[in-house]
Amino acid sequence: MGRYRLAVHIEPAGVRILTRGGHDWTHRFPEIEQAAKSLPVATAILDGEAVVLDELGRSDFGLLQQSLGGRGGKKTSHESILMAFDLLYFDGHDLTRMDLSERRHILEDLLDDAAGAVRLSEEIEADGDQLLASACAHGLEGLIAKRRDAPYRSGRIGDWLKIKCIQSDSFFIVGYEISMAARGHIGALLLAARRGDDLVYVGSVGTGFKDSVAWKLRGMMDRIKRKTPPIQYAGRRNDVVWLRPTLIAEIEYRAWTDDRKLRHSSFKGLRQVQDNAAVYQLG
Repeated sequence: MGRYRLAVHIEPAGVRILTRGGHDWTHRFPEIEQAAKSLPVATAILDGEAVVLDELGRSDFGLLQQSLGGRGGKKTSHESILMAFDLLYFDGHDLTRMDLSERRHILEDLLDDAAGAVRLSEEIEADGDQLLASACAHGLEGLIAKRRDAPYRSGRIGDWLKIKCIQSDSFFIVGYEISMAARGHIGALLLAARRGDDLVYVGSVGTGFKDSVAWKLRGMMDRIKRKTPPIQYAGRRNDVVWLRPTLIAEIEYRAWTDDRKLRHSSFKGLRQVQDNAAVYQLG
């Protein structure tokens, strides 16, 4: 989903905004920093996600990437807001052993009058299947869910669960097909997932590129060319440029084919390495 997970540390000395990978991005989210400074608390740690909303109030991954300058970009995002959904520390007290429902009450009180760049994520108690169907019908990216009686656990396992309307995952770009008729002369990107320590080809993506993004991506790829494929590849090798697997693409897709290739895939943007983008693991 089109967001960046952030931990916002409010301390007497100031506010620090850390990515999931532990990088300090305070300077990149000045509006969130200022809004957090104005909260009526001396010390706190908010768990949430940075989002940029479209004109209909929906989070948009493309707009978020654009506001940060794309992968490796150094831009400051004035459009991002923090959707806070958990509170881990509050006025000298570690809350992580509490049930989520208790932490949520404290968070609601803290953000009671908050507006602008730090907001309380909406909480809905409802039948999961019906709620997801409704979210997808309204063009939302999906839902974030967690058991209300669960203590906080850091890391990917046992933490907040993202339920997506459309499949969206991260894959290595391991090559591209040249097409002089296409934007950036990129006919399609060749994608790979992880299987243990190996990389496995999972198909290609040829849609979703805007003109300016395609040329910028082409410039990045031209700097990481290699002579041999980093994957087992049985397709046509003419007009394929192989790459070192360092660029990570966020790809939307509808399903997997029987031979484990992506179906109806679309390029959404490049992930930030600093955000510990997890490349898809094949079972």
